[in-house]
Amino acid sequence: MQKICSLLFTVLVSASLGAQNLTGTYMVAQRDTCDLYIDYYSPAEGSVTQIDGIDKPTILFAFGGGFITGSRNDSYYFPWFKLLTEDGYGVVSVDYRLGLKGVPMKFDLFHITQSARKTKKAVDMGVEDVFAAIRYIADHSGELGIDPYNIVISGSSAGAMISLSCALETCSPTVRTAILPQGFKFKGVMSFAGAIMSDSGLPSYQSEPAPHLLFHGTVDDAVTYTKLSFGKLGVYGSSSLVKDVFAKKGYVYNIFRYLGHTHDVAGSMMQTWPEQKRFLEDNVIAGKRRVLDATLDDPGMPVWNNITLDDIYK
Repeated sequence: MQKICSLLFTVLVSASLGAQNLTGTYMVAQRDTCDLYIDYYSPAEGSVTQIDGIDKPTILFAFGGGFITGSRNDSYYFPWFKLLTEDGYGVVSVDYRLGLKGVPMKFDLFHITQSARKTKKAVDMGVEDVFAAIRYIADHSGELGIDPYNIVISGSSAGAMISLSCALETCSPTVRTAILPQGFKFKGVMSFAGAIMSDSGLPSYQSEPAPHLLFHGTVDDAVTYTKLSFGKLGVYGSSSLVKDVFAKKGYVYNIFRYLGHTHDVAGSMMQTWPEQKRFLEDNVIAGKRRVLDATLDDPGMPVWNNITLDDIYK
C-alpha cells in the first residue's frame, strides 16, 4: 500500500509540474491514422528569457519509445520541462506517428536489413510530422509568441533519432523539407541516445549543421553508440557522427560519452541539465564554436537494466 501511495504521489506531482506553464495544446496536422498535436509550455513568469539582449530559443522535444509507444505529454518529462521553463526557455512537445507499432521486427541475420528499412520508414514519418509542427509554429508565431527561426530540436531515443534526422534534412534538403519556412535552420540540436538511420551511407551535410549536443552510453544495445552498416543502409550513433563526420568537417559539437551505460542515457534529462545549460548559453545563444568531447564514469547517473532491440520489439 505504501508503494502504491508513493507512486500516486509521484504521478500527481509530475502532472502538476507539467501543467504549471502549459499555455495550450494545438492540432498541427491530420494524418490517415491520427491527428497530431503539440503542447506549448511558456517560460515561467519572471524567468530570464534573454542573455545579453538575445532571446533564448524554444526547445522542441520529440519523446522516446522505440516508435511503438510514448506520448508528447508523458509525465516522465514534466520535471525537465519545468526546469527549462523556469530558466526562461519555452518548450514545445510534439506528436509523431508511431511507425513501428504493430509492425513485426526481427534482428537475426536473415531479417536485420528488412527491419532496418522499416525503422528508416518510421524515422521518415516522424521527421514529416515534426516538420508539420514547425510549419504550424511558423504560421501561428504571433499567436504563440514563438520565433520559428529560434528553435533547438531535442529528443530521447526514437525521438532523438528523429531530431538528428530533422537537423540533417534541413542541411541536405529532401521532399519533406518543402513544408518548412524559407531559409529555416535549427539553432541547435540536443540528442539523448540518438542515431541517424541512413539508406545512403554515411550522413552528409550540404551546409554546416547547427551545434549538436550528444549524450550516449558506450554500451547501448538499443540505439547504437557506434555504427551498424549493411552496404548503404546503416545506423550511425553519436560516436560515429562525431568521429566520421563532425570532427572531420570542423562542425560544432559537444559529446558526453558515459562509460558502461546502456540506453539509460536516453532518460538523463534532469541529470545532464548543467551540460545542457552551458551548451544552450555558450554554443546556441552566444554562438561560440566551443567543441567538447568528454568521456565520463559518473556514479551519479541512473542505471537501467540493459535494453536490447529484441526486448523492445518482442
